[in-house]
Amino acid sequence: MTQLHAPGHMAVDYEARVDFDRLRQYRLGRARAALETSECGAFLLFDFYNIRYTTQTWIGGALGDKMIRYALLTRDAEPILWDFGSAVRHHKLYSKWLPEENNRPGFLGFRGAVAPEAGLMRDAVTEIKAILKEAGVADAPVGVDIVEPPFLFEMQRQGLTVVDAQQRMLDARVIKSQDEIMLLNQAAAMVDGVYQDIVDVLKPGIRENEIVALASKRLYELGSDQVEAINAISGERCNPHPHNFTDRIIRPGDQAFFDIIHSFNGYRTCYYRTFGVGSATTPQRDAYRQAREWMDRAIDAIKPGVGSDQIARLLPKAEEFGFENELAAFGLQFAHGLGLGLHERPIISRLNSLENPVEIEAGMVFAMETYCPASDGVSAARIEEEVVVTERGPEILTKFPAQELFVANEY
Repeated sequence: MTQLHAPGHMAVDYEARVDFDRLRQYRLGRARAALETSECGAFLLFDFYNIRYTTQTWIGGALGDKMIRYALLTRDAEPILWDFGSAVRHHKLYSKWLPEENNRPGFLGFRGAVAPEAGLMRDAVTEIKAILKEAGVADAPVGVDIVEPPFLFEMQRQGLTVVDAQQRMLDARVIKSQDEIMLLNQAAAMVDGVYQDIVDVLKPGIRENEIVALASKRLYELGSDQVEAINAISGERCNPHPHNFTDRIIRPGDQAFFDIIHSFNGYRTCYYRTFGVGSATTPQRDAYRQAREWMDRAIDAIKPGVGSDQIARLLPKAEEFGFENELAAFGLQFAHGLGLGLHERPIISRLNSLENPVEIEAGMVFAMETYCPASDGVSAARIEEEVVVTERGPEILTKFPAQELFVANEY
């Protein structure tokens, strides 16, 4: 297998690294192709990641769930972006790939904080409809990815036919370019280093929240643009898995696992590792060994042309690790795509893949997760590997040692 590159943060004159112009062209080209093969005359995008994918712009994550930024992609024109306040002026100065007039101020009300009766949504839909008329596609369906109900109702009131664009956009985003894979690999390399920092301090007396603080600080020092979440789970909190962190003090002999979710130039990690603190018991080692076996079995099956149902069948049934059904166990034995979003395609699990399989293709990148509770009733092992599908099979981005239970600061 060839070595995937994680060459560093800066562009240099002596190595071919991420080519951001090529990245932007690739992403817009994929989105345009998705629109071209759809019934839609345009895509109206509110999903932060779809906006970044098509317009190559980004603003602070605090506005990511406020539903105030939106972009319009038509078949024969450059994307139009409506953005927040002074961000529009910034884009005009620094995002020259968009025509200046396509950067427009927009505001829809902060998810209802300004009531629809104020007319912001009405005026926005009127403007969008005029653009669609000028493009000759006002009578064609408009594909929308996510939307507030009042905005949807206003579109319908003004005579626009609305259909789902999220499926098309997720299909567009599923195959990663060489630049996207390089960014994903760089993001994973940053977490490799953070795990070394964690094991250096993973001793009795440190708290879960202190580990979260340390990891967040190091990630930002290493160049992360967003630390989205860090799970820190230890001792009796390992089983059942709570997906959070607390101020619990870590104790001798605990099993502890962490999930580090951050992004580098927008491209995310989801990267679990499990450790023993000072020592490990036989039940803890047995649980880890089983989680690793499930992981390796699934990864060994990954190659282009395989159905996601074939991989899902290699994962344990819910009943095998203490759950009544696959819905109750979802998220513990599964895979999810990684990219600009944390959960992209493909989603591989027994819950959805057995009856609705997809074909695994070269260029897909996803995180495979396994979980095994220990026989002591409180401990558990959690492992996650990020996988790039290549013509030669899977290549792993997550490099911190995980074949055996890593005991930190062993006594």
